[in-house]
Amino acid sequence: MLMAMTAAKPTFPAPDHDHDRCTADAMSHAEGVCAKRAQKFTPIRRRVLQALLSSHRPLGAYEVIDELAKSMPRPAPITVYRALDFLMDNSLVHRIESRNAYLACAHDHDTAAMVAFLICEHCGSVGEIPAAPVAQSLNAAARSSGFTPKLSVVEITGTCAHCQGAR
Repeated sequence: MLMAMTAAKPTFPAPDHDHDRCTADAMSHAEGVCAKRAQKFTPIRRRVLQALLSSHRPLGAYEVIDELAKSMPRPAPITVYRALDFLMDNSLVHRIESRNAYLACAHDHDTAAMVAFLICEHCGSVGEIPAAPVAQSLNAAARSSGFTPKLSVVEITGTCAHCQGAR
């Protein structure tokens, strides 16, 4: 799984990467996922995902609304939250718990995949890496203390390689 998530897409895209190509690839991935699962990729779901793809930073729901309001009538929050729920249910978006924000995902994994989010404190970009061994260890430690874990989210803050190189 590590190779599938890192070989096709770098953890942090280069600042000068072709973002239009990146966005087009992510939209194509989303269309394929929805078609494969017989899910409707409605116009509002598409627009919400496009708003999230506008950068590699997580956006809060109201930031998504603000982004959408630039090109369409301002949608109701419930409409955006429903679209975000759909996108999360189909592994096209992740929720970054510590930021109360959402991040588009173009990796080919299901909702049960254990991932870690690498959050750059300088540029705000978020990278995604496989984290099954870490999450399994944490869940095992929790279970050994009599706790039944429901969800494991690993978020690590620091500095991405691009920001380190810019210093």
